[in-house]
Amino acid sequence: MKIALVTGANKGIGLATARRLARECGHVIVAARNTEAGRQAADRLSREGFSVSNVTMDVTNAASVRAAAAEVSERFGHLDVLVNNAGILPEATHADPKEALDLAMFEQTYATNVFGPVAVIEAFLPLIRKSSAGRIVNVSSAMGSLAHQTDPNSPWHSMVVPAYQSSKAALNAITIVLAKALADTPIKVTSVCPGFVRTDLTPANKEQAPTTPEEAAEVIVQAAALSSDGATGTFVDVNGTVSW
Repeated sequence: MKIALVTGANKGIGLATARRLARECGHVIVAARNTEAGRQAADRLSREGFSVSNVTMDVTNAASVRAAAAEVSERFGHLDVLVNNAGILPEATHADPKEALDLAMFEQTYATNVFGPVAVIEAFLPLIRKSSAGRIVNVSSAMGSLAHQTDPNSPWHSMVVPAYQSSKAALNAITIVLAKALADTPIKVTSVCPGFVRTDLTPANKEQAPTTPEEAAEVIVQAAALSSDGATGTFVDVNGTVSW
């Protein structure tokens, strides 16, 4: 049985991804920083007939991440799929429009969006190495694409949320270098843009978002199921390759 773990899986894209992976992958571990929220999400999926468990993990706390990895190691012994989904966009509601850059906002955003995935990958990579076909999926955004940020014709060009955009650009860079570092292994690493999704990440625009969490999960699951001859170190969305 394949084992998959999704961070931030108690709601939104994470929950939808966990449901899809449970249907197609085998057993899914719902990782959430709030123990009760994670347990409730896992119970919900279990009632739907899926093989699911939960683990408490705050990606901004290295000790919490290491403890979660130790628990997964003890219970399952390996990990086949890791989806780094947990992410925040505090600029959507708390940014100061008078200032172009806000150090505190960068520190808060990077703690979850950049340092979080690094901590998770570092802790879980030994378990992924035990898989015959390990897959790491980093949930990114086209808003982090430098090509889109510099293209006046891009629908994302007018967006100015520098902490979030640069955090996703950094996550994309991590995907590239990690893929190169693991090139001689069966492990493949992919950055995925799920689209403009109806989640709590952007509450003011939630109803305007054209994509449901279930639709967003599709491209994530495709990356998680990448074939052995599929390319590693890529950036994709539902339409194919996204420019870095």
